[in-house]
Amino acid sequence: MSVDTVFLYHERTKHHFRRYAASLGFLDWDTQPDPFRVFDGARPIPLARALSTERFSFDDLHVPDVRSPAALDADSIADFLRHSLAISAWKAAGRTRWALRVNPSSGNLHPTEGYLVLPETAGISDRPGVYHYRSDEHALEERAVLAEWPFGPGFLVGLSSIHWREAWKYGERAFRYCQHDAGHALCALRFAAALLGWRLTLLAGWPSERIGALLGLDRGVDFPQPREREEPELLAVVTPGPPGGEPAPGVPAAGWRGRANLLSPGHVDWEVIDEVAAASRTPGFPAVPAAGRAEPSRSGRPARDAREVIRTRRSAQAFDPDATMARDAFLRILGRTLPGAHAPFDALPAPPRIHLALFVHGVRDVAPGIYLLPRDPGTLPRLRAALRDDFRFAPVASDPPLLLLREGDVRDLARTLSCMQDIAGDSFFSLGMLADFEGPIRAEGGGAYRRLFQEAGLVGQVLYLEAEAEGVRGTGIGCYFDDPVHEVLGLSGRQFQSLYHFTVGAPVEDSRLTTLPAYGPGPRRA
Repeated sequence: MSVDTVFLYHERTKHHFRRYAASLGFLDWDTQPDPFRVFDGARPIPLARALSTERFSFDDLHVPDVRSPAALDADSIADFLRHSLAISAWKAAGRTRWALRVNPSSGNLHPTEGYLVLPETAGISDRPGVYHYRSDEHALEERAVLAEWPFGPGFLVGLSSIHWREAWKYGERAFRYCQHDAGHALCALRFAAALLGWRLTLLAGWPSERIGALLGLDRGVDFPQPREREEPELLAVVTPGPPGGEPAPGVPAAGWRGRANLLSPGHVDWEVIDEVAAASRTPGFPAVPAAGRAEPSRSGRPARDAREVIRTRRSAQAFDPDATMARDAFLRILGRTLPGAHAPFDALPAPPRIHLALFVHGVRDVAPGIYLLPRDPGTLPRLRAALRDDFRFAPVASDPPLLLLREGDVRDLARTLSCMQDIAGDSFFSLGMLADFEGPIRAEGGGAYRRLFQEAGLVGQVLYLEAEAEGVRGTGIGCYFDDPVHEVLGLSGRQFQSLYHFTVGAPVEDSRLTTLPAYGPGPRRA
């Protein structure tokens, strides 16, 4: 399929003031998907639930090689997954309870599934194998064994998407959100690897088909419900040091075990999602390491334990509109989004293509207004030419290179553009992520469409964790009016497109909710 299929999908799934992207229009609770994928019949391997007592500074996650690599064994794998794809807590309201996870998701629907391809690993298996991560039990499910280990040092981690989980609520726009979620999960995996002194690098040259075959996602017999099949998203190699290049082609797995559980008793077909998924699969592409700062500047805030920040990250539901943030904290958060040869940006195989258009409301010593943070200085001339002629582009800071475009109260504007949501205007600041859009997709094919959304999700995860480290909260916003955002900024055509919104503020906690531990002493269910 051509890239035109991708462009048609993108235009079709835009929200407009008088028309939202197509969805069912209501929540069909009778078909709500099970939030947990299980492979019935696969060998379960429980992982340790006890938390590591090691203290590791959150700010040191961004510093390359600051600690010696941990040994690869069952304990380190448990720690890696506990701080990337696991449950972080349960929330309860009356008799209803639901799980929160380390990796956030639109609507807490979690279409992203995680897989490991491990060599012989102490405490897990005496043979190489393919494993599905079961977050509800914090356990691995052995899906297949490998006759040999052809991949070199370290192990592989893969992500897939179950589109139905997201489409159940969001309809046609769900494919976008699945890509956001994959980017959030990739960032979570990279930081979890940094906790253990490991590197994590995307395998850019692996085509979608090859990833699906390695992880067993192409086995129709194991996925009896076609609407609940898993789409391969990405594969990364985790190594104790710098990766030694692309892993060699793998050997076929054998002895596949496990049949995917049924998530819903009924489904709605969203054919346009199948079409854009097919058009955006990649045959692989050359990796171009991102340039940028070798290491971000040290923060001036009190040290926070990295594991605590990762596990306590939450999405805010409401903000105090009267609260304000200090200028230095604001600039620290933005500075952490800049690319460089450090986690999490060293995981990406392409230069930065996401830039931030900010709506600043409550930052002390920073005038309210619209701002721009170009994450790649080389793109600034094209951004200048594309944005409104009357924007000022006045420098506010050099690190990060923040530019004032227009001064003034933009709270109501931010609310309006983000689907009339108060969280975009009651915060310290909100933002839209502008992607260098049409050029990369035409040059690299439909796979670039996924990578742009995934980069936006990765930046969103950085913002989530930085907000948490500052003692405040963030929230990703997938609902916004696409072209009205572009009109406010003066954008026309498809050169740049807004792909994700985000907001950071002082959270207002809901006292009606109870927080419960992520995992008890024993299994949650058989």
